[in-house]
Amino acid sequence: MYARQFALVEVDNSFYAIPTPESVQRWVDDTPDDFGFVVKAFQGMTGHDRDAGRRAIGKLLTGEAVPSGDALGELTEEQEATMFAAFRSAFEPMERAGKLRAFLFQYPPWFDCTRDNVATLRRAKALMGDAPVALEFRHQSWFAPEYRAKTLAFMEREGWMHSVCDEPQAGLGSVPTVPEPTHPDRTIVRFHGRNIGGWHSSGSPDWRAVRYLYDYNDEELREWVGLLEAMLKRTSAIDVVFNNNSGGHGAGNAKRLMAMLGQSRGEPPPEQISLF
Repeated sequence: MYARQFALVEVDNSFYAIPTPESVQRWVDDTPDDFGFVVKAFQGMTGHDRDAGRRAIGKLLTGEAVPSGDALGELTEEQEATMFAAFRSAFEPMERAGKLRAFLFQYPPWFDCTRDNVATLRRAKALMGDAPVALEFRHQSWFAPEYRAKTLAFMEREGWMHSVCDEPQAGLGSVPTVPEPTHPDRTIVRFHGRNIGGWHSSGSPDWRAVRYLYDYNDEELREWVGLLEAMLKRTSAIDVVFNNNSGGHGAGNAKRLMAMLGQSRGEPPPEQISLF
């Protein structure tokens, strides 16, 4: 049903665990030929959860699950490379089928613009080889006035696609909308909602439901029609993802933006639209 309405999906569960190639093959087999996937990088690869990375390596090396909290020490460069290789290997069926649009590296809010973190990005890009990779920041410093042009130039030089964000402007842990492509092949735009009051709710049990609870109005969506058309002059394709899904608004917002852009991909039965 979903693939009859939309030509793209973002894979989020890969952030929490590296899937098996068999699972990825099923996703490939169950979707049309023109369907595409944006795949989030595993959290151990982006520094969100170093313990998760150590557990993943432990399982890869021993074949057994490693309990959370077990003291495994810091990953060596060799172990880190093993983790990246295992992640990419899992998605080989998707790459072979031509359905992988990009691996999305979304770095955490504390990943600020420093020399060490620039080196981290270079190493991640090297470890991913020739795979298509997109980069999304969550710390405002990367697009501070004195660094914005340098950040974009770095991304272009290193071969990173830009994942452009529409999100609340809520201090250092958010980034401004910078509609600038950095790769000729593809750009990603992710709509996170504009719920400024809920953006810093990560301490609450239902923080995901609160943070992404937002319904874009037509005026807010129309702002993006011109931006997307302008960006297409500098990049061949743009993948748009609505991440404001906790209230069930993402699919409806996506359909409305598609209509504004003159796009269509089937009409769902009325009772089904609330599922997405």
